[in-house]
Amino acid sequence: MRHKFTKTSSILGRGKFRKTWQLLQKLAFVLCLIFVIWMICITTSLVFASSKPVNAFFVLGGSIRREIYVAHKVTQYPQTPILISHGSPDPCVWMIFQREAVKLQNVWLENCANSTFENFYYGIPILRRWGVHKVMLITSPSHLPRAKWMAQILLGAHGIWVEPDIVEELGIPGNRESWLKTGLDLTRSLFWAMLSQIIQPQCSQVTKLAEVDIQAWQNQGFKCERQGGLGR
Repeated sequence: MRHKFTKTSSILGRGKFRKTWQLLQKLAFVLCLIFVIWMICITTSLVFASSKPVNAFFVLGGSIRREIYVAHKVTQYPQTPILISHGSPDPCVWMIFQREAVKLQNVWLENCANSTFENFYYGIPILRRWGVHKVMLITSPSHLPRAKWMAQILLGAHGIWVEPDIVEELGIPGNRESWLKTGLDLTRSLFWAMLSQIIQPQCSQVTKLAEVDIQAWQNQGFKCERQGGLGR
């Protein structure tokens, strides 16, 4: 009797395992189908966006020369919004744009990011709210190719076409690129490309450049990079 019971239990166990395996196969098929459809939609959006004009500038912080460059650049695109992700101190950016006689209303400063990955982590929700479909990415040779690949993965996952614009640096840059650093950032970018479809981090330190209180900053004191030529 015990042998018969054991044999029956074994058959039932195999049957249960087979049903579970079939269910997992169906689930995997559905997920793959959803992923393929999503990729087709994203690719279509990117092809469409690539033919459109740039409708936002995205500046990765790290060198005041990038902010000087975009201040010159925006004179050709006065209506295009600019997002500067943890760049130079707010009053330094304010002085750069004032020096170029550029309107400050379309310039936004995001000061939550502390790395290139976080530039995109906090920047993507802002760009999405703006309805951006094609962004000009302002960075430097010392950030390549990591920043470009991360942008193509993370912004591309939201149908935003990336057009890199490289600003040459003077002197020896403070950061050093390595294949290990690049590999780690690209790996987490691939994961975040999926998660960011449903998770939208919000930065509490986003300021419109026009609202920077330059008088308060002058009272408390601040320093700008020497390359900015701002006398600070």
